Amino acid sequence: MANDIISVGLIGYGIAGSVFHAPIIHAVPGLNLTCIVQRTGDSALKRYPDVRLVRTVDAMLADKNIRLVVVATPNDSHYELTKRCLLAGRDVVVDKPFTNTFREAQDLDRMARDAGRLLSVYQDRRYDGDFRTVQKLIGSGALGRLALFESHYDRYRLARRPGQWRESPGPGAGVMFDLGPHLVDQALVLFGMPEAISADVRIEREDAVVDDAFDIVLHYPKFRAALRGTMIAYVPRPRFVLNGTLGTFVKHGMDPQENALKAGADAGTPGWGEEPESCWGTLTLATENGPVRRQVPTDTGDYRLFYANVRDAILGKAPLDVTAEHAARVIQVLELARASSIERRWFAL
Repeated sequence: MANDIISVGLIGYGIAGSVFHAPIIHAVPGLNLTCIVQRTGDSALKRYPDVRLVRTVDAMLADKNIRLVVVATPNDSHYELTKRCLLAGRDVVVDKPFTNTFREAQDLDRMARDAGRLLSVYQDRRYDGDFRTVQKLIGSGALGRLALFESHYDRYRLARRPGQWRESPGPGAGVMFDLGPHLVDQALVLFGMPEAISADVRIEREDAVVDDAFDIVLHYPKFRAALRGTMIAYVPRPRFVLNGTLGTFVKHGMDPQENALKAGADAGTPGWGEEPESCWGTLTLATENGPVRRQVPTDTGDYRLFYANVRDAILGKAPLDVTAEHAARVIQVLELARASSIERRWFAL
């Protein structure tokens, strides 16, 4: 039905907007990418000729048919733009990180509730095939009682990129706020809020001026979740390491969707989100006769599931997967991690 088609406006057409949002929105039935705010250039129009291109947020919000607004702009603008769109009576999806402070996140959550609007944060890594595999493995009990969960997001980029807001001093800059939201969100989905947090957030590269490496440890009653990222890892560490009383699971490599999107592939094409067997993780179980190893097929990843859920939540057909309340907790953990690193102490929750 026509009433079930949701018109979407996208604010920002940089890496986040052009690579991670527009192609996914465009591929989800029931969502109509109607308008894109691109301050300069016309690359959005070349990729999506049926979309209206505007230069200002005001011009986009003037279109009363737009129901859902996606904020895909630099981190320091997330709070004000989200607030503005909520006050304009729109449902909103914000790129991660939600905001730069826990207080801002709580404020937006309250504002959305008071206005009766949907508010979500684009935690697309929940829909990575490897994470979905880890979820299933933990749920199966195959590892026994978990003792250690390690999650790594490593890159190799020795020189910083001058002029890039992510690598320049300012609110929301640095690797922890860039990559950390993915790892923290996944950990909270799996285990909930920890009892305490400790962290080391630091600069490792010679010319870096904002943090480019972090180690965050979430302390749970009988196990630890270690979340780590760096820009100096020529050979990346395993994406996941899980140690349990019955064995260990190790998974190398990243979900293929990001590289496919960067290469201009259309989401949903044959083989989308599938990993080759060579990238599957290895489960090693302890037995009386010694270790038994087997490969664990990686589930198919699909970022479209995020926007399909947002669509269904707006239409009242499903509960929202990524709530603003949960996204605010992610920011709380990151905020406490930074404080822990500065003060060199644990923070209890």
